[in-house]
Amino acid sequence: MEIKRPMIGVIPLVDEERESYWMLPGYMKALEQAGAIPVMLPLTVDGDALGQLARTMDGFLFTGGQDVSPEIYGEAAIPECGAPCRERDMMEQLLLSEALKLDKPILGICRGIQFINAALGGTLYQDLPSMHPSETEHHQCAPYDVPVHRVSILENTPLFELLRTKELAVNSYHHQAVRKPASRLSVMAISEDGLAEAVYMPDKRFVWAVQWHPEFSYEKDEAARKIFAAFAAACNKTIKETG
Repeated sequence: MEIKRPMIGVIPLVDEERESYWMLPGYMKALEQAGAIPVMLPLTVDGDALGQLARTMDGFLFTGGQDVSPEIYGEAAIPECGAPCRERDMMEQLLLSEALKLDKPILGICRGIQFINAALGGTLYQDLPSMHPSETEHHQCAPYDVPVHRVSILENTPLFELLRTKELAVNSYHHQAVRKPASRLSVMAISEDGLAEAVYMPDKRFVWAVQWHPEFSYEKDEAARKIFAAFAAACNKTIKETG
């Protein structure tokens, strides 16, 4: 009997200057290693198309990329805020809404945690160096699979249940971050300088997001592999429940 693997929609990375969509292989290979079939989605704001994708895919990976538009969380952009990709912001708002309605598993990485938080009513630091200066390294140089700071994992959270550790060394490459967590999200990990580094939605089957980059470190980091495996397992469960 053929084993059906979960199909996971991966938000495309967008290069507006080159008018192209692209993808980091780590997102795809980590999901494949976890037993899933990753599929890069089109960049679209067609509500019907996104609704069909939400029904068809077994889960969604919200990837890194451009800064999230401050308009989403009701603020004006400061000079240090990078230019947003408005089409991607719109697409992700529509897709997130549909996926949550259907209780499809979601994993957010870097921009993913920022976007999910903003879309659900939280706010962001638009630029950490100017708004939250600290000694913690949040924007490392290559190689990107090397840990540069530590996070504390909160007990009684799904991430702690998965990793069974109170502390984790992580890589980091971002200049925006969660400022005020959305009311529907609960924090799972906190950085050395007090930033929310991982969140989840308690009322959903699997909506997790992390600020670090398991797609860069999964080959050598067991914790990264476990996160992708937990996501793939949640997506696989949707297959069994929906037939």
